[in-house]
Amino acid sequence: MIVRALGPEALFYRALTPSWAYLPESGAGAAKVGGRFNRPNVEARYLAATHEAALLEYQAESALLPPATVATYRVTAEAVVDFSGGYTAEAWSPIWAEAYCNWKGMAFLEKVEPPSWVIGDLVRQAGHAGILYRSARNPDQVCLVLYPELGDRFKAPVYDPDGLLPRNRDSWRLER
Repeated sequence: MIVRALGPEALFYRALTPSWAYLPESGAGAAKVGGRFNRPNVEARYLAATHEAALLEYQAESALLPPATVATYRVTAEAVVDFSGGYTAEAWSPIWAEAYCNWKGMAFLEKVEPPSWVIGDLVRQAGHAGILYRSARNPDQVCLVLYPELGDRFKAPVYDPDGLLPRNRDSWRLER
């Protein structure tokens, strides 16, 4: 694995479902069904190096972009796995060749464990805060997954100097 420090305060972005924007530093949404590099019940915070990539990742396979709240994060991490250069046999164990597998099809349709979940497990077991990788939606873009369970190894506070993000779920209720 290629491991490197990130930051200090490297800027990353995340598109949040508006009704969950009150928990911008959570990874609970990804834990519900899993994500590319996390299996169900493992929290993961998926970020992108540009706001365009954050929206593209949020849009997923949909033709239309659903409503989103975009936030900026200042990321500092002592050690993340840097897979942004892609797979080479010299630098990576063979399982990394499967990082961009069709994890959704494997998990939900074939009912098999995606190799990318195993990769996430290996990174977490090694104590690395996350993984830098290329977006499967646009390989010109870089994404980052952070594992909140290793929060003592990174800082990634949301940038909200004016307190504009909602504070709780009730913030989204309309007054009548």
